[in-house]
Amino acid sequence: MLWQRLITALVLVPLVVVGILYLDTGVLAAVIGVIVLLAAYEMARLANLHNRIAQGGFILAVALTQWLAWRYLQPDHLGFFQWAMAVWWVFMTLALLSRRSQLPRVHGSRPGILIVGGLVLVTAWSSIVALHASGERGPILMLFLFVLIWVADSGAYFAGRAFGRRKLSPFVSPGKTWAGAGGAAAGAVVTAMFLAAGGAAGAASLAGLIGLSLLVTAVSIGGDLWESRLKREAGVKDSGNLLPGHGGVLDRIDSLLAAAPVFALGAGLVGLLA
Repeated sequence: MLWQRLITALVLVPLVVVGILYLDTGVLAAVIGVIVLLAAYEMARLANLHNRIAQGGFILAVALTQWLAWRYLQPDHLGFFQWAMAVWWVFMTLALLSRRSQLPRVHGSRPGILIVGGLVLVTAWSSIVALHASGERGPILMLFLFVLIWVADSGAYFAGRAFGRRKLSPFVSPGKTWAGAGGAAAGAVVTAMFLAAGGAAGAASLAGLIGLSLLVTAVSIGGDLWESRLKREAGVKDSGNLLPGHGGVLDRIDSLLAAAPVFALGAGLVGLLA
């Protein structure tokens, strides 16, 4: 329900903003790392991994990969994974938008989803942490990423309810419309203009910042669609029930998982980190 979503957002958003702006990167990495592990549990369930020991094994594997990334992952290596994820998310977004058949219910364990899901979770976490640690404006840019996703999501919700007629991907997520996507894009443009007006865009041009924001918004929709696909194939409505009105952790961060590596990579390319 909308009121539950609003109450949950009113509680969580200030905590997120304060954490991004005032926590040390190491502490923030630990906090977000725990959230990622909760998402890993839900990912295991969507991959039909119902044995508690097996679920714990997947969570442990994700936690170990996070620790290895924190200790040993160099920027060049992270850039490789970000490029791989960017290409994968663009491909997945286009594939899900063009799907013209029902998604079948899938039974049995799905190791491929576990491998891809683990890579998605750890690359997004590493990208967020690296962005926060990228310099004096790192926390501001990380906050911009979160606000961009929030504004795009809100724009999609309200534009979809007001004007939505034509379905965006009816066989994957029937509730999403092209009008909603337009609302998300409009929100992305406005958010980018606010960042530029605030003088926090570094060497990025307004056109480059808007282009990056639109691309990030597009793949964030792809992240949402991908999780919707997993839920349909698993035969569940939500990934969990931890957050009232929002479902599970994955339901709340699915867009961010796709957006984070693309934004972190693009920030360097357009001059946001300069």
